[in-house]
Amino acid sequence: MNTLFRGKDFITTQEWSKEELETVFELSNELKMRFALGEPTDHLLRSKTIFMMFFEQSTRTRNSIEAGITQLGGHAHDLTPDKMQLSHGESAKDTAIVLSRFGHAIAIRNCFFGIGNNYMREVAKYADVPVINLQDDFYHPLQGLADLMTIKEKCGNDLRNIKVTISWAYATSHAKPLSVPQTQALLFTRYGMDVTIAHPKEFPLMPELMKQAKQNAEKHGGSLKFTNDMDEAFDGAQIVIPKNWGGFLGVEDPDTDEGKKQMKENLEKHKDWICDERRMSLADKDVLYMHAMPADRGKEVTDSVIDGPHSIIYDEAENRLHTAKAIMALTMGGRP
Repeated sequence: MNTLFRGKDFITTQEWSKEELETVFELSNELKMRFALGEPTDHLLRSKTIFMMFFEQSTRTRNSIEAGITQLGGHAHDLTPDKMQLSHGESAKDTAIVLSRFGHAIAIRNCFFGIGNNYMREVAKYADVPVINLQDDFYHPLQGLADLMTIKEKCGNDLRNIKVTISWAYATSHAKPLSVPQTQALLFTRYGMDVTIAHPKEFPLMPELMKQAKQNAEKHGGSLKFTNDMDEAFDGAQIVIPKNWGGFLGVEDPDTDEGKKQMKENLEKHKDWICDERRMSLADKDVLYMHAMPADRGKEVTDSVIDGPHSIIYDEAENRLHTAKAIMALTMGGRP
């Protein structure tokens, strides 16, 4: 077991070895059991401080980090640009150096397309404490950990050739980041799973990251395939994860008014991309339905599916707490 985690950045699961990830899952399971038994864990990060920088709204990520650090004996500072000099143009370098001198970790959510991951890596370059990715425009590693922990709980540790479908779905709440499906594709293929990604042609994922996912599949004995047919993707699937993501790569410039208009027009072509009882019937009889939440009910998924017997969304959400605690305990504590 690798125990050298202290100070290690957690920006993407792809940059952590499988041995390191397995240590995270072992600790997550232990912390989950201790939470269930009511056993205190506040000695692990007693008096440690984590700075949470949120550029967007959050329910599961914000509260799993804040509740988690409290349960580990530390404290979280909930920061938004309006509470900091970011709103006056303070550089990532200066923010990183100052917060490093005040506390023990910096956690960031910045999903602005073309900005988020670059900003996070700029902070990590100058920070003397671990930087934890709370979601950016490319990756959502904490969600990926919780998803895989949940799949392990339901399907066992040997996940080779488990058939997983990651599908685009229609939604109108906002143009959701690419980070969740990309993280799932990268992580699941490292565990030998057979992953199918379905999306309309106007909603591709990042080619360079899908190339990495393909290489993961080849190395670990799984597979990765793509389709523009949601029904085909659901056929025989053991796990389905239908979720919207924005069409940032399907237009020339998504930041312009014309680009936004085109993305909206592309979105409205595919209202039929919904996870309903008919599509669930195409999958394995014991299929599991997952979603990172919040789901656009009635658009991404019907109530009968998300509230039905195949749904494990609340188990998935709960594991956000335990995996977040494991990452904090290892990177903020660990061996000196």
